[in-house]
Amino acid sequence: MAEQQPDTISFEKDRCGIANLRSFKHNAMAATFEIFIVHRDAVYAGQAAWAAFEELDRIENSLSRFNENSDVSRINSLAANQPLQLGLSAFECLRRSVEMSVQTKGAFDITIGPLYDCWLNEDRTPRKPSKKDIEAALKKTGSNLLVLNESEYTVTLRTSDVHIDFGAVGKGYAADKIAQLLGEWGIKTALISAGQSTILPVGTPAGLPGWPLSLSDPADYSRLIAKIHLSGRAISASGLRKGQHIINPRSGKPVARPGAWSMAKTAAEADALSTAFMVMPVNAVSSFCDKHKDTSALLVLSGKSKKTGGRLLRFGRWGRAKFYSK
Repeated sequence: MAEQQPDTISFEKDRCGIANLRSFKHNAMAATFEIFIVHRDAVYAGQAAWAAFEELDRIENSLSRFNENSDVSRINSLAANQPLQLGLSAFECLRRSVEMSVQTKGAFDITIGPLYDCWLNEDRTPRKPSKKDIEAALKKTGSNLLVLNESEYTVTLRTSDVHIDFGAVGKGYAADKIAQLLGEWGIKTALISAGQSTILPVGTPAGLPGWPLSLSDPADYSRLIAKIHLSGRAISASGLRKGQHIINPRSGKPVARPGAWSMAKTAAEADALSTAFMVMPVNAVSSFCDKHKDTSALLVLSGKSKKTGGRLLRFGRWGRAKFYSK
């Protein structure tokens, strides 16, 4: 029922021939994070990577709704009109999420929990809610219910029973922080993969136009969507496997777009936009990319196609990309 983060973006490390390429893995945020670092000193690269993973664990402890002591859990048990001071990570992620909600006119929304819940029975099996159920859930949904105080790092809820979830932005936020830390270590060329659903480059490998990536159909990983060279922007994917669907936070009803990719200046922004692009009308996605020149979108629409299982539409700059679609 909930929006899925598919492993549809792959780094073609075996074909790129990058010298002194080191790789390091760590499990966090229900995903495998992998950092690829280009550096002559393997030991130093490893030290930088594990310092980044320590930062990743710290961020997860703050953002996870499954940690009862996290800032997110504290928000989700907060009564209305009671200011709550947050740590820096949670506040920054919350502020960025609200900004993305405003930019997408509510298509991206971290408060969508009550809407997901109303489409599920108590045993988490699917159900069809009544119009009244949806209307009640919509009253507990929306970034307008969050009041942020920039100077005090606090959040206040306009109503009780608001539940937030950073699942559609947290990995991107963490990737941005990892890139920042690698920069402090003097790492100039690296690639950060957050579960193969959000990818952030640091610099560009020598002799290449960008980091070589392949994009796969979220409904069938054996189907190749595109090959691209990533440089200067992050990319993120959202999609649904067969039989699944996600909820449009503006209508409270499910949508069935098979997949969406976004490229943006930061990983957090790309992460949020790939989710938003799953529910936004095609013309709205096109207009968004026209207005935000650093943003690109790739959509798989429902319909018949031998290659992708649906029509493939792209907006914005994709550079030297090769697409596999009829």
